[in-house]
Amino acid sequence: MDQIGYVILYVSDLDASIAFYRDILGLPHKFTDAGFAEFATKGTRFALYERRRAEWLTAHPVTPGPAAEIVLLVDDVDTEATRLTKLQVPILSPPADRPWGHRTLHIPDPDGFVVELAQEIPRRRVRST
Repeated sequence: MDQIGYVILYVSDLDASIAFYRDILGLPHKFTDAGFAEFATKGTRFALYERRRAEWLTAHPVTPGPAAEIVLLVDDVDTEATRLTKLQVPILSPPADRPWGHRTLHIPDPDGFVVELAQEIPRRRVRST
């Protein structure tokens, strides 16, 4: 096992979450079927699944977020911050340069999962080994 196939978030309102990831973040919606929605992303696949169905599938209660973070790579974090502000999306942390080589901002999705928008920038420090 050396490849992650999917990242799936269990959500309370599938339609609201589809709208957020499709309309606010611009992820191409691929399909929805039986409480499962998949987006056309490169590499690892991204999907949403209705929490109530996930509990049936796993036979265990599913605790709602925000115990996970989704990172989307963007060309310009500052442009995204301006766009999201115009859409009245709450910004948890404004654009900031991180020492590991990203400029980031954070927003919540409808279930409280943290979504990071990240832009690659030159690293400010070299990690010691």
